[in-house]
Formats: sequence, structure tokens, C-alpha cells
Amino acid sequence: MTKRRVAITGVGIVSQPGIGIADFWKGLQTDPVPGQHHEITNWDPEQWMPRKEARRVDRFAQMALVATEEAMKQAGTLTAPTDRVAVAIASGIGGLAALEELVETSYDPERRPSPLLIPMMMCNAAAAAVSIKYGFGGPVTTQVVACAAGAQAITDALRTVQWGYADAAIAGGCEAAVRQPAVAGFRSSKAMSPTTTARPFSVDRDGMVLGEGAGIFVIEEWEAAKARGATILAELAGASATGDAHHLTAPHPEGEGAERAIRLALADAGLEPSDVGYVNAHGTGTDLNDRTEGAVISRVFDPQPPVSSIKGSTGHALGASGAIEAVASVLAIINRELPPNLGMTRQDPEIPLTDIVTEPRRFDPAPVITNSFGFGGHNSVLVISPPS
Repeated sequence: MTKRRVAITGVGIVSQPGIGIADFWKGLQTDPVPGQHHEITNWDPEQWMPRKEARRVDRFAQMALVATEEAMKQAGTLTAPTDRVAVAIASGIGGLAALEELVETSYDPERRPSPLLIPMMMCNAAAAAVSIKYGFGGPVTTQVVACAAGAQAITDALRTVQWGYADAAIAGGCEAAVRQPAVAGFRSSKAMSPTTTARPFSVDRDGMVLGEGAGIFVIEEWEAAKARGATILAELAGASATGDAHHLTAPHPEGEGAERAIRLALADAGLEPSDVGYVNAHGTGTDLNDRTEGAVISRVFDPQPPVSSIKGSTGHALGASGAIEAVASVLAIINRELPPNLGMTRQDPEIPLTDIVTEPRRFDPAPVITNSFGFGGHNSVLVISPPS
């Protein structure tokens, strides 16, 4: 079978900087309040869905449904049969609020756990909810590979459409883990910023800050998208996934797996490093991640393209982060502008990056690399190119 081209025809976003692509893009250029996790305040899913529907799913799945609705509206009516539409929506943790409630009620003899709590806490609940709502009966999967999950879901959806297992797919990630157990756990592992301020690549960075949200793509076989008159936003040109085979939490000290992932993604897209116009970095603000990723980028690219991490704006949304960052990469192409690396006071001199974007910058659309790396040594890299 011939490898098919894949078009991105819709994107949707829920994130603390903004809900919906217009507000999100503006929010990426606004410094967040320091000392706070990047939680969406006053989240009210009933603005977008009936109360009964909202109450049957956890917050993370609510966000996925809202982002999917935006992406579907932008994409327009798909011509693929519903049983030829795949759904791949990742989550690193799933329904943490539902899990907390289940634990609390199970130890209280005066309370009876809700029968909805088990399906609400399942990581696959978001993918299932989207499949059920729209009647999509192709492969329905949930990728759970920590902070690489959102990008991995998009990678898997790409392969599904490329090789003809489906003709279209809904793909991305969602997470709602700004909860005390997650904060305590990351703080105990020393990954959390004690100042609760994200500073990717900065000399004074001191760890990650939690975020939440959902990023969703609608992707289609290229010729089918053209035939129905869809607006093609960008091309999902390539992807790769590798494992560090090194440590459960620390990246490989030389970034060997991450480097392979970038090179394999470029090869999959049929590109050379010199073709890349922007790198959307994983950039968590932790000591090891930023130093290792900077070294990897410097080895792969000579000269280096502009680089930025948006986690200074979005926080680290764990399993949703790769999908949120992929949406930002598409918007950089559409808006012809690069998002800034917020939070950096002064670049760490030990990080060999030559061009970190610190202010919004004009961008002549070119292929974009977006990196996602996760605990366990999971590396997922996407290549997104302007439509042509």
C-alpha cells in the first residue's frame, strides 16, 4: 500500500492561557501570574454541553469534548464513513478527581460511591466519550506514556490514516491533574518548582509547574480532504517514537533516545534538519530536561532554528502537553508568528541553544518540530509542515 499524505483540517484547544484557538493564541503572549499552577479557574463545562453529559465524565474528559467540538466545527463535515474514523486521545493520569472521590467514599461507611466513578476515572474515558458522541467506530485508543502521551496519540493516528486503517481521525490529549495528590507527588520527586513558577531554559529555573487542558486534531487523508473542499491548515508530515531504555524519571544523560526520535521524525517526513524553521521544545523548566534537550537540539541542527517552550504559559499539562504544543505549532504556521518562551530571565549558559524566542516573532511558515518527552524514557516527536 502507498503511504498516504495526511492533512490537518481542524484544531481545538482548552488551556489556562485561553479556551478556543483565538483566546489561546493571545494567552500564549501574556505572562502568567507567578507562584500559581496553571489551572483553568471557574471551569464550567455546561457552557458547551448539557449538564447531564457533563456530570457523567471527569474534568479531563469534559475538556477533551470541548476541544473536539471546536476542532470538528473548524474541519467541517467529514466524508469518511463513521466506521472509518479513528479516535486516539491520550491522558497521562486520567480522572484524578474521580479517583480521589472513590477513595474517600470507599473508606466512609456512611457514603456510597457513585457507580459513575470507575468509568469517570478511566484514562480511556475521553476517547470513548468522543467516539460515542460522534458515532466514530474506527479504532478507539488511549495512549498512556506520561508526558509524551498527547504527541504519541497524534503519532498513532497519523499511522492509522497513512496506512489505510482509517480515513480520518480525532487525535490529541487531555489532562486535569492540578490536584493536591499530584502536586504532593511531583514535589516529593523534586520535579516541582518550589516557587511554582515555570522558567524553561532559564538559569534560575527550579522545576515544572502543573497545567491542564486538552488539545485535539482532526486529521484526514489528504486527497479526501481536498476533494470535499476542506481548508487544510497544515500537513502532519512525519512522526517518531523511541525509548531511552535508561531510567524511570531521568532522561538519558546524552539524550540519545530524544536525538534518535528527532532524526527519525525528520526522515519520516522526508526532510533534512536545515528544512526546519522552528522547534517547539518540550522545555519543562527542570534542570535535567532543559539541559539535555538543549544539547540534543544543538547536535541535530546546525545552524539552529528558533526554539521556544510554551510551558512558561501553559504549565506542564502532562499527558495533554504534547497535543497542546502541537496545536500551538499549527497556530504558529497559520498566524505566521512564533510563540515566546515566557518565564526565562536569562538563558542558562550551559544550554547550547543559539536562538530562544523571547518575544512574539514573525515566522515565514516552514516545517516545525514539536518534542515531547515523558517519564519512563518515552520520546515522541511530530513534524508539522505548511500546506502545499
